[in-house]
Amino acid sequence: MTDRLIRITTALAVVAVAAVAAVILYRHAYELVHSHGESGPTARLVPFTVDGLIWAASMVLLDASRRQHPAPPLAKWSLAVGIVATVGANVAHGATHGLIGAIVSAWPTLALVGSFELLMTLTRCAARAGLIQDEERTTPEQPRTEVVQTPEQAVLDEYRASLQGPGRPVSQRYLAEKHGIDRRKVKQIIANVNQAASA
Repeated sequence: MTDRLIRITTALAVVAVAAVAAVILYRHAYELVHSHGESGPTARLVPFTVDGLIWAASMVLLDASRRQHPAPPLAKWSLAVGIVATVGANVAHGATHGLIGAIVSAWPTLALVGSFELLMTLTRCAARAGLIQDEERTTPEQPRTEVVQTPEQAVLDEYRASLQGPGRPVSQRYLAEKHGIDRRKVKQIIANVNQAASA
């Protein structure tokens, strides 16, 4: 109950910050786009593209985290570009009032992104906790023996398993990112497997 209450209150705080920030950020972006030669529907719609990019990238990263998959590089880049764009637009809007004006103008973006990422962190943790509880419920009680597996062994096992399944084997990049080891090392492991298979 306490965990749920924490998530609910955090979500409400994010919604409140998002509502306030959305009005401020939209006005700043609209005025900036309008003052640089755009008008009509273009000036009104451009601000939505920045926030939409941030939202889409965040959702893809959250989905990857919930599925225990590596974060897609495009989602990381899109999130970074969206944040830089919205912070830049707000800084440019407030820059006419000096350094303090630029900081004040950028603050709603930073507050929104920070609170949203905190909510995503809570959601990821809750998803992982739920996954662990499901595994404990479905696994019969048995003595636990700790088996320490090196990243290299994990790469080897996963690559061998992918050779048995349908479709193409998993890629070197995927294995390197998932297990946190150098791609050259992954290439060497795969080459050894292939060499042993052809011998």
